[in-house]
Amino acid sequence: MDLVSEDLMRAAGKVIAVHINYPSRAAQRGRTPEQPSYFLKPSSSLAMTGAGVERPAGCELLAFEGEIALVIGTAARRVGPADAWSHVEWVTAGNDLGVYDLRSADKGSNLRSKGGDGFTPVGPGLLRAGDVDPAALRIRTWHNGTVVQDDTTADLLFPFARLIADLSQLLTLERGDIILTGTPAGASVAVPGDVVEVEVSTVDGTAATGRLTTRITAGTTPLAAYGAQPKADDVQREEAYGSAEAAGLAPAASALPAALRTKLERVATATLSSQLRRRGLDNVSIDGLQATRPDRRVVGLARTLRYVPNREDLFAAHGGGFNAQKRAVDSVGAGEILVMEARGEKGTGTIGDILALRAQVRGAAAIITDGGVRDFATVAALDIPTYYANPHPAVLGRRHIPWDTDVTIACGGTTVQPGDIIVADSDGILVIPPSLAEEVADDALAQEREEEFIAAMVRDGHGVDGLYPMNAAWRARYEQQDAGAPHD
Repeated sequence: MDLVSEDLMRAAGKVIAVHINYPSRAAQRGRTPEQPSYFLKPSSSLAMTGAGVERPAGCELLAFEGEIALVIGTAARRVGPADAWSHVEWVTAGNDLGVYDLRSADKGSNLRSKGGDGFTPVGPGLLRAGDVDPAALRIRTWHNGTVVQDDTTADLLFPFARLIADLSQLLTLERGDIILTGTPAGASVAVPGDVVEVEVSTVDGTAATGRLTTRITAGTTPLAAYGAQPKADDVQREEAYGSAEAAGLAPAASALPAALRTKLERVATATLSSQLRRRGLDNVSIDGLQATRPDRRVVGLARTLRYVPNREDLFAAHGGGFNAQKRAVDSVGAGEILVMEARGEKGTGTIGDILALRAQVRGAAAIITDGGVRDFATVAALDIPTYYANPHPAVLGRRHIPWDTDVTIACGGTTVQPGDIIVADSDGILVIPPSLAEEVADDALAQEREEEFIAAMVRDGHGVDGLYPMNAAWRARYEQQDAGAPHD
């Protein structure tokens, strides 16, 4: 295998980078471009594996982006997609480093934020383009030894041949030019002392570039006062880290207080339903579903996922890649419940074995869908309870498009909002508004103590007239007994 050399880097007249090209990154950014867009990096930013890169003094947001780099072998001018790949000689790994503190300085050109010396490491190995399938490559990035990016080129927004053809319409791609083809989700910020590694391989693992290693060091020379100064704000922090949560800007989903969870786990949904009805809430049950674990009592906070009816053109744009369904499953947290709106459509699956397993591994308390379940035997064998309308063998795309997450939805005939409290047992599934949960739980516990007293009196032979519900005499007797009983 050939290796990236100083000669190869000297031959690079241009380094062209693509803004967004992976569906997972588009989902993270919240925008999916209709056409590819680009920026230039100076060839002086190129570096080989093992080189260190300085985070400039005064900056905090040096971000890494693992990418697949293409090296042009023969000049391309006004070529079409069918011929474009033949102009690529090599494929290698790249790291599109950038300082987000300086993004505001150059009005979108990225010259200083992405063009610093050493900000484009490439290598170490070169895969011959003619020997690989550009739609069957894998990109992985390690941050201090932990895999943080892992994606393939199977469902790129803009396949490599399209990028080359598009660029060649207005400028000549010359031998040695390098194209950085975009980064998947998982790019983030590195600090001095960190090590970032990137590797490109074939999906089947038969060929790989080896790991491109970059060590982050701290710059000591301040930027001169006669140029733009670093300016980091929360907008740039969110962009650099990939999300507000990763940047520590957005509070994590509010956890259900342990004491409240314990109360809700002790009371039946029948009792909770009575208390909600007393408060004027009748339509708070998710109806018509079966359970894989009907013996379980489940309590958790709702995370929501909405499907819309399939329309082929929209499914092409929203159904593939890291779509809303996968984002929902991959972000559900410990103790949370993934609730899906499938419009009661029973003619296809809305969750299958792999995604249900992923939710279980992430610690989700349950999955609820008013649609079908695929791979039913395997899903039913999982420890995580799944509530569903029916088994069905068809894939999601037969009837649904995964559309959005963490929005208000309808499921099983009622409305569910993110953060609602879900309680389920053998009687059914209830949705409890968080603002009422504490008082509902306390009153439900009190109601169950009363009903335990009534049941005990019935077992002793008393009739129900005046006892159920209690008249004044029975209530006085109950309150006297209850006052002396311990309540935990």
